[in-house]
Amino acid sequence: MTAGPIGGAGGDDAAAYVSVRGVGKTFERDGRRTEALAALDLQIARGEFVAVVGPSGCGKSTLLRLIAGLVAPTRGEVVVDGAPVRHPLTDIGVVFQSPVLLDWRTVLDNVLVQVELRGLDPRPYRTRALDLLGRVGLGDFTDRRPRELSGGMRQRTAIVRALIHDPPFLMMDEPFGALDALTREQMRLDLEKIWLDTKKTVLFITHSIDEAVLLADRVVVMSARPGRIEREITITMPRPRGLAARQDPQFIRTTHEITELFLARGVLHQETSA
Repeated sequence: MTAGPIGGAGGDDAAAYVSVRGVGKTFERDGRRTEALAALDLQIARGEFVAVVGPSGCGKSTLLRLIAGLVAPTRGEVVVDGAPVRHPLTDIGVVFQSPVLLDWRTVLDNVLVQVELRGLDPRPYRTRALDLLGRVGLGDFTDRRPRELSGGMRQRTAIVRALIHDPPFLMMDEPFGALDALTREQMRLDLEKIWLDTKKTVLFITHSIDEAVLLADRVVVMSARPGRIEREITITMPRPRGLAARQDPQFIRTTHEITELFLARGVLHQETSA
């Protein structure tokens, strides 16, 4: 089975599920001002998978937190599903680099803590939790504690926890950054399968050019701080994008284009022969 990009290119502000309009963010501490984000505009269509890639400190995570309502913009406006973001959003799923599991709870109970914190009865969600855990290969580990799991298994648990309440919007901040290369590749394949099955809107923050191109419908390339959108690239490679996708001409062309952009901006450096 193959599938093209879900959703649109995200450029129509009126139809966008997420609309970032002229948003900038400046932090102040001890009398010092740091401009994390310059004024930027970004639209994400419903059901679209958008990856944001850029150097450390460019404001990628700040952008995610602004959209989630965890911090307020210094200027500009964020709109999600037609409503301006004035406070932290609750009807979303968020996955961070660290899974932050509770050591004394089992895998299943770590997933269900999401609905408990929302004041809901976890019992109706048990079947859904078991189904999701089975789909990410954790069906035989539901009674294990986090210390008994590998790093990838702990992160799969965190992803299921973010999905248990069936949010329309999944936000992921470097979720695979702490994993080894092989586990990271498997997590990439697992995440794409979940996305194809659920059709969630996804905002995925990463430092990895390869990861962004392999996962996304559209890659947003950011500059060094203060963060600006340097380029938006639509990815049309067929899905699912398995291991062979690295040989796809568009993958090779696009990763080269982004690498050359970072080299030109001084984000990447390479030795030149004398």
